[in-house]
Amino acid sequence: MAETAATAGKGGMIVSPAEERKVIFASSLGTVFEWYDFYLYATLAPFFASLFFPPGNETAALLSAFATYAAGFLVRPFGAIVFGHIGDLVGRKYTFLVTILVMGFSTFAVGLLPTFATIGWAAPALLVVLRLLQGLALGGEYGGAATYVAEHAPQNGRGYATSWIQTTATLGFFLSLAVIGACRVSIDAKVFAEWGWRLPFLVSLALLAFSVYIRMKLNESPVFQRMKAEGRGSDHPIRDSFFRYPNNKFVFLALIGATAGQGVVWYTGQFYALFFLTITLKVDYLTAYQLIAISLLLGTPFFVVFGKLSDKIGRLKIILAGCLLAALTYFPLFSALTHYVNPDLEAFQSRTEITVTAPSDQCNFHIFVGPWSKFTDCDRAKDYLTKLGLSFRTVDAPAGMPAVVKIGDKTIPFDNWVANKVAGQIDAVLASTGYPKSADPAKINWGMTLLILFIMLIYVTMVYGPIAAFLVEMFPVNIRYTSMSLPYHIGNGWFGGMLPLLATAMVAATGNIYNGLWYPIVVAVMTLLVGALFLKDTRDRDIHT
Repeated sequence: MAETAATAGKGGMIVSPAEERKVIFASSLGTVFEWYDFYLYATLAPFFASLFFPPGNETAALLSAFATYAAGFLVRPFGAIVFGHIGDLVGRKYTFLVTILVMGFSTFAVGLLPTFATIGWAAPALLVVLRLLQGLALGGEYGGAATYVAEHAPQNGRGYATSWIQTTATLGFFLSLAVIGACRVSIDAKVFAEWGWRLPFLVSLALLAFSVYIRMKLNESPVFQRMKAEGRGSDHPIRDSFFRYPNNKFVFLALIGATAGQGVVWYTGQFYALFFLTITLKVDYLTAYQLIAISLLLGTPFFVVFGKLSDKIGRLKIILAGCLLAALTYFPLFSALTHYVNPDLEAFQSRTEITVTAPSDQCNFHIFVGPWSKFTDCDRAKDYLTKLGLSFRTVDAPAGMPAVVKIGDKTIPFDNWVANKVAGQIDAVLASTGYPKSADPAKINWGMTLLILFIMLIYVTMVYGPIAAFLVEMFPVNIRYTSMSLPYHIGNGWFGGMLPLLATAMVAATGNIYNGLWYPIVVAVMTLLVGALFLKDTRDRDIHT
């Protein structure tokens, strides 16, 4: 049968174009909803951070919310191992039915969770448990969907077919922004902050039902069926994946030389850009959502463009080129965002030097907030300035010397901090020196801002569009689900998922709003070097063995 009429594998399998399209659609649609569930937390964290964590330090509460968000990513590799093992033993279809059920119910439960004011420390504890369940589910989801689609695709079209799976993360993010935006438009801002943010989580129950219905109609992968029929399955996928050479070497190289850089470029271009707009540049949430949503709409087709291009020129060179471009241009791109989004803030910072002077042993940094946390006056002052999106220098003072904030030529003592008093003094000085409390919508250059966001999203599509086909092709069929899932979820879950937490921590610790970019840049350069030196392209490999 001609390949234009059907997809023929080397082992004689035939999959019709209609069946292939059905597989791509059903797998992608279910994965979109799963990403929607996962990304709601990240997008809404600034709203509910203060509700689920103790009051007293807003930056610390936000960092704790990001730490909980990161916990969902940190556990993803364990989900990859558990569900990858099941997927290689039992089958692809069964496994990603289980993962979507776990994800959907965990997300729905977040919408019902009582706050810190109601149940105390049980609130953040339960939030962490639900995030861990989400992370476990997503750890098993992606590898199953990517493997399932690739095993239905022709050898010369795997990049194109699996690139549709790659669009799902961005489309899920876009869907979450759309639902949140609709809620914010229809609900008063105060009501949304109190309880309206729960509605997008509750909506996930309907999406779950639809996703399960779609996936129930799928058949098992023909490659997996043939492998099982011929008795070529692995009895111990975990052992064969991670404790036998050379497969364990390829797992490590796939992580360091491909997925780590891909993960940080992805999260910088989508999430960190959103946080930078709203938290640092003080753009109102609806405007920021609109800017990100438009850039997502413009950029999403390029996942498929680069996936298809990888079928012609190879996967690896496109991924590494994206890492290189990101590392070279992140600093000028984010600096340009400040210039075109909030020029008043840029002008204020250029003419106004801000310093925090205190003994070094009095300045701490709290990533995790707990009953043990104690905040000094220095901590509170740095928290307040960071919350305002301001860059500042920290100057070490001799022990016993009074601690002060200096804004231009005006000095504000902040020893024995009384929040309203000292904050009011800082606000008064900032107002007198021309500090903009929020970005002026009339001064936002929409054209240039969208161009910058689009460029960063192009980097995302370059590193992410070909990655599924690349990983599927690296590993044999009997351990493919397990082997490809682990490096993908460590790269994205640990390297990428830690980005909001670590970047925010680096900004707060150094007082420079751009210093968080060093984290994705260093990781992207590492991937560029390792990938170029130790990995080879995979587009011509037969995945049926």
